Amino acid sequence: MEKELKRQDAECMFAAGNCFWKDDQARAEIDAVFAREYLDFHKKVVVLDDDPTGIQTVHDIDVYTDWTKESLKAGFSSPENLFFVLTNSRSFSAEKTADAHREMARNAVEAAREAGVDFMMISRGDSTLRGHYPLETKVLRETLTQAADKVFDGEILCPFFKEGGRFTADGVHYVKEGTELVPAAQTEFAKDKTFGYSHSSLAEYIEEKSGNTVSAETVITVRLEELRGLKLKEIEERLYRLKGFHYIVVDAMEEADVKAFAIVLMRLMKRGREYLIRSAAAVPKVFGNVPDRPLLSREELIGEETAYGGMVLVGSHVKKTTSQLECLREADCPMEWIEFHVDAWQRDGGLEEEAVLATRKAEAAMAEGRTAVVYTSRTLLAPKEATPEEMLAISVKISDAVTSVVNRLGRKPRFLIAKGGITSSDVGTRGLEVKKARVLGQAQPGIPVWKTGAESKFPGMSYIIFPGNVGEVSTLRKIVETLA
Repeated sequence: MEKELKRQDAECMFAAGNCFWKDDQARAEIDAVFAREYLDFHKKVVVLDDDPTGIQTVHDIDVYTDWTKESLKAGFSSPENLFFVLTNSRSFSAEKTADAHREMARNAVEAAREAGVDFMMISRGDSTLRGHYPLETKVLRETLTQAADKVFDGEILCPFFKEGGRFTADGVHYVKEGTELVPAAQTEFAKDKTFGYSHSSLAEYIEEKSGNTVSAETVITVRLEELRGLKLKEIEERLYRLKGFHYIVVDAMEEADVKAFAIVLMRLMKRGREYLIRSAAAVPKVFGNVPDRPLLSREELIGEETAYGGMVLVGSHVKKTTSQLECLREADCPMEWIEFHVDAWQRDGGLEEEAVLATRKAEAAMAEGRTAVVYTSRTLLAPKEATPEEMLAISVKISDAVTSVVNRLGRKPRFLIAKGGITSSDVGTRGLEVKKARVLGQAQPGIPVWKTGAESKFPGMSYIIFPGNVGEVSTLRKIVETLA
């Protein structure tokens, strides 16, 4: 069993010698080696994103909201090194998730053959370890093995995401809360009613989530001291000598750690090894070789100025979102607060009535130049005996109703912010009817922005996707004040 893991003082941990690279020269050396290895790395990177927030580190990349062969072939034919497919599988049942991933894998194999490219897959999941894991990667591995005769040598787990304060050291995953690094299993995210877990050690997390079919003792950990010591050849040979399929956990405290391991992985793949990756948002940026860019300016986000108001739609119920919502009330701009009563799900037609009322109030507020803040009530009365799958179904039903507020709008808001993973996905695909979007960049660290496609309800609109578990208390307020 996992020993009780202690909270770490973040400043002390970051100041420790092995937490960050010692100097810029070492980082520059890693950058140079990575660039050389990438020159003859010719796999297209397909990122399957279980909600829309996985694009929170990239820019000038396409996102497709379906996984038809046509969309995948378009992605394989694009000039960029990677593209995203929004699966929204975090809102699916386990059965629907498995079916969808079988379809994605088969379609990807066929589309890649027609496009004449080789590819690798990254399953982008939550940096706080929620989601259908390891189900998604297991189904992908089985289907790709059958459809493409791929024999996988391992699966990488790397949930590091610096912008969100998620770090892995000595195989333990931490979430930064204030000045502390808290073992992930001791946070509110581990108590998720659908995707909860009890281990912060990633090896033991894999054992737990696999239903004990994978032993923690068999999980390989690539540690910071190996990466920081530039023992890349040693790591490569250690992994190359492994026989059969293995789970591999990667420590990371900054992007240079991910780049160092990516060098190892590219070298192994060039030697014929095949791997699947489960990661948070940091890994796709590295494997896509996406450069850094500044945060988006107000002009880039707004486009054409208008007196019409903007909209904030909040579905997430995590503690961080509630705190950000409370801080937003102090913003120095005119707002209309519209509560969406989620317990209306208990009566026939109740959610639709809430959606119609919220839409009417929001349009009236925006017509007067105010920002309409539509937020779900912070508590949900659910049956005590409800299973995790039943709880997820209730959440999806509520999200559908909240999303319909956007779809009912008769005029494009000045700006649109959606808060929460399921909410932001449904707003994009159902509310805005987006089939393909372009990632513009980030409004704030870890908060991505889509430019909606020509087929969408509001073409060319900047749509801000604000994850429920990202940002400081004041981040939502800062964005709204800037745009309003």
